[in-house]
Amino acid sequence: MTNGNGTPPEGAPPQLNVLAQYTKDLSFENPNAPASLAPQQQQPAINIQINVGANAVAENEYEVTLSIDGKAESGGGVLFSFELAYAGVFRVLNVPQENLHPLIMIECPRLLFPFAREIIASAVRDGGFPPLMLDPVDFVGLYRQNLERAQQQGQPS
Repeated sequence: MTNGNGTPPEGAPPQLNVLAQYTKDLSFENPNAPASLAPQQQQPAINIQINVGANAVAENEYEVTLSIDGKAESGGGVLFSFELAYAGVFRVLNVPQENLHPLIMIECPRLLFPFAREIIASAVRDGGFPPLMLDPVDFVGLYRQNLERAQQQGQPS
């Protein structure tokens, strides 16, 4: 609820509610099995890419999607790769307009991350490898990096 100009009424506490969480897309590939499951001479090189997207689904409700792609390579070959799109629907009330975008793009993915991390660890383990435990993500840093990139490309944030 706002007072007509996009700001919450005086004294109303900010609210962030998780209405739903779900896997939108999950792919795990083990293209060189069973050879890829043999003991490796060296630690694999693991490359992880993380992105966040959001869109309004109703008044004060936003779907936030945390996309995590990864690949493990060793000796010039792919051991495994995965893609996960994990999303949630969030209700946001009584948050000033200037704070809404950072809240959605930082706090919402921060709430989704532990669940996405567990899905990836399980998928990698189920693929025959030790579970891949992703390091915590600095969503504030990711947000700033994406803002800089958008400003350099002349796009609105």
